[in-house]
Amino acid sequence: MNPSVLAHKSIRKLSVILILLLGILILTACQAVEGSVLHSEEGGDVPLPAEAAEQSDPAIRTAEPPSPPPETVSPESSRTAVPGTDEPEDASPADASDALDWMKLPVIPAISEHALEIYARGIAAGHDPRAFSKVGDCQNVPSMFLSIFDHPGFYTLGEPYEYLQRTIEWFKGSFSRESQAVRRGFNAASVVSPLWADPEFCEQGETPLQCEIRLHNPSIAIVSLETWWAGKPENYEKYVRQIIEGLIDQDVLPILATKADNLEGDHSINQILVRLAIEYDIPLWNFWAAVQPLPNHGLSEDQFHLTFDVNEFDDPEVMKSAWPWRNLTALQSLDAVRRAVLQP
Repeated sequence: MNPSVLAHKSIRKLSVILILLLGILILTACQAVEGSVLHSEEGGDVPLPAEAAEQSDPAIRTAEPPSPPPETVSPESSRTAVPGTDEPEDASPADASDALDWMKLPVIPAISEHALEIYARGIAAGHDPRAFSKVGDCQNVPSMFLSIFDHPGFYTLGEPYEYLQRTIEWFKGSFSRESQAVRRGFNAASVVSPLWADPEFCEQGETPLQCEIRLHNPSIAIVSLETWWAGKPENYEKYVRQIIEGLIDQDVLPILATKADNLEGDHSINQILVRLAIEYDIPLWNFWAAVQPLPNHGLSEDQFHLTFDVNEFDDPEVMKSAWPWRNLTALQSLDAVRRAVLQP
C-alpha cells in the first residue's frame, strides 16, 4: 500500500478512536444493574433508573457475571452478511415454535405483513418515513450507537456493504440524534414513566417515549434494553410490553433487539424479547446471535460491556469486536424495513 495512503488511514483511525473515547467512558459508567422502585405516599410504585437506584439504595449491587453462553450459533447460521458475500438473503418470519429455539433465529429480521401494516398506518398518520428513534439504555447513546452513519469518514462499508449506503442516506439525521427515550441508567420502566421525562423538552405528564415520538415523529423505533429488573424478569416483560404497545398504538413500528450478555444466568431476558416479538409480530433484531462467533462472544471481562473497535466493516481484525457488529447489524435491520416498504 502507498505509504501516504497508509499514513492517512492510520491518522483517520486514531482520530476516530480519540473522538469515541468519550463514548467509551459513558459506557464504562453504565452499570449492569436494573432500577429499583420508590414507594409513593399514594401506595404506587415509581420506577427508578439504575443510576438513581444506586444513589437511593447502596445495597443494590451488580449481578455476578455467569459463564459465557454456549456457542450454539455459527457465523454461517446467522443471516448477517460477512465480507466477501452479497447482500443478505431474506429470512422467513419467526413463528411461535421459534421462541423455544431463539438462539438459532436470524440476526436480521424478516418483515411480516403485520409489521408492514403498522408501518403503513404510521405513514398514513403523518409519521416521517425517513425518521427512526432509539429507545433504550446506555448502549444506545449516540456517541457509540449508530451516530457514525451521519458522519462520513467515521466508518467504511467496503464492497460487501455498499448496498447499505442508500439506507444511510434515507435515514440521515436520525443516526446521531439525541433521543428523549435513551439515557444512561434507563431501564424499561423508566422509558414509560413521566418521572424521567426531560422537562426541558417534554410536556407535563409525558413519558420519555411519548415525548420522543412527538418531537421526532418517527416511523420506526429500535428498542434495545440490556439492563433488567432487579432479578424479576416478569417486571422487565411488563414494561417492555408497555413500550411495544405504546409504539404500536402510535403507529410506530418497533424493532426489538436481543442483548449480548446473560447476566441473569438463564437467558430469560432474551427469551422474553423473542416471545414478545412473536406475540406482537414485529421485527426481531437478534443481536445476540451476531456476536456468538466473536472472541468471548463479543463481551469484555465483566461479561456485560461489548468489546470495542472502530467501525471499519471491511477490516477482518476490526470485525472481531462487538461494537462494529452492533452498528452494522442495526443498520442492516433498518435496511430490511426500508427495502420491505420501498421495494427496494
